[in-house]
Amino acid sequence: MKIGDRISGKVSGIQPYGVFVNLANGKQGLVHISELKHGFVTDIENEYKVGDRVEVVVMDIDEYNQKVSLSIRALQDTKYGRPILHKHFWTNYKNSIGYQTIKDQKSTWIRDAMKQITNSK
Repeated sequence: MKIGDRISGKVSGIQPYGVFVNLANGKQGLVHISELKHGFVTDIENEYKVGDRVEVVVMDIDEYNQKVSLSIRALQDTKYGRPILHKHFWTNYKNSIGYQTIKDQKSTWIRDAMKQITNSK
């Protein structure tokens, strides 16, 4: 077993902070509540029961105590939240629309900042 492996296991315990999973190689790992799914987990016990089979990804193996950190969230679809309806591309055309005041002040701000830097030496 190494980091990044996709493993099947059986839920062996449920705590408020996560789910313990018995792995096929005889080891046990923890899926922290933050790694159960994208978004907020309201009640772990409603979503997982002892004995459930789950697919997990090995996120970390502590080299000192051999504790295994697992993730279910890493296997889920990454599309979360509202879709991006349109992309914003940054171009110079905004200088002539609503950012004119910033464009006018930019050189003054740079000059003042450079004076402060040279005076502080």
